Amino acid sequence: MEQVVYKRLESLDVLRGFDLFCLVALEGVLHPLGHAIDASWYYSFLWGFSHVQWEGFSSWDLVMPLFMFMAGVSMPFAFSRYKAMPDKMAVYRRIGKRVCLLWIFGMMCQGNLLGLDPERIYLYSNTLQAIAVGYLITAMLFLHVRQTVQIVAAVLLLLIYWAAMQFISVDGFGGGNYTPDGNLAEWIDRVVLGRFRDGAIVQDGQVVFSESYRYTWILSSLNFGVTVLTGLFAGQILKSNLVQKRKLQLLFGIGIVMVLVGWLWGLQLPVIKKIWTSSMVLVSSGYCFLLMGLFYYWIDYKGHRKYITWLKVYGMNSIVAYMLANVISFRCIGTSLFHGLEQYTGNYYPVLIAVSNALIIYVILWLLYKRNIFLKV
Repeated sequence: MEQVVYKRLESLDVLRGFDLFCLVALEGVLHPLGHAIDASWYYSFLWGFSHVQWEGFSSWDLVMPLFMFMAGVSMPFAFSRYKAMPDKMAVYRRIGKRVCLLWIFGMMCQGNLLGLDPERIYLYSNTLQAIAVGYLITAMLFLHVRQTVQIVAAVLLLLIYWAAMQFISVDGFGGGNYTPDGNLAEWIDRVVLGRFRDGAIVQDGQVVFSESYRYTWILSSLNFGVTVLTGLFAGQILKSNLVQKRKLQLLFGIGIVMVLVGWLWGLQLPVIKKIWTSSMVLVSSGYCFLLMGLFYYWIDYKGHRKYITWLKVYGMNSIVAYMLANVISFRCIGTSLFHGLEQYTGNYYPVLIAVSNALIIYVILWLLYKRNIFLKV
């Protein structure tokens, strides 16, 4: 990692902070709170903070696409100066370093490296690796082709994914089958990743795949690229010389159109996040456009900057926040400090420990923020 200090689009930092707050703090607290309350009304509320099992889309399903989308938004601000350079080796090295680090960090988050267990080495199974693939695709297109070609490439990737899922049939998979056990993306991951697919184990010399693990990565990589590309398009709007009102009109207008087209396409190609269908990409990216427009309107257009610093604390060290939440558990500190309260708090004791874990992560991020230390890969 390298230490950097620079000024970025403030609404992007706050939106990224909102996304990481949901992922790092909110998720870890709401679910133990649900077990403590144990009421039907709360479980109904919790639906919005839980992933859909297969087909459909909840607000919580937006967390990962939004993270990827924002990687694309920042690209025009970070890479524009490299476009006209005939020698792009410097930016290629930067891109290669970022992709490699994201891949390694993704393996660490899944416990694949820190566990030091050869039986648990899984190659492609994490959000950070999906960002790495989408980032690589988007960066190459941004650096080498004009915007119209980038848009055409995004459309083609969506259609290629759809055509493969719809028309290719092999070993009983595919051919328009979008069930967990019959879709083509599932077959490709099993064949390509094999024993190195998350959840896979070897029994009596045979690879046995987990019945509960249904995320796909290889074919879905086409649409990971599109998700980051849609963020690039939003970033190009925000970096353009258009007046702010026109930028907002484009962000909201494009967002609404994408959501409508995505749900309409979902009548034929189901909206399924676990296999990252093309219709899901349009739906989620449309929502991302709308959120980006909302945050841009409130912060950069209207100038409301009070009470947002706590979100910037998360957003300006987003990878650090993600790694702290997924690699290091600070629950032992809360358990040590509040052990005597367990007899008094009952079912709410896990909630107390979850809150303490989230607060410790926030304090670390706040100390980095106060010292102007912003770490990126």
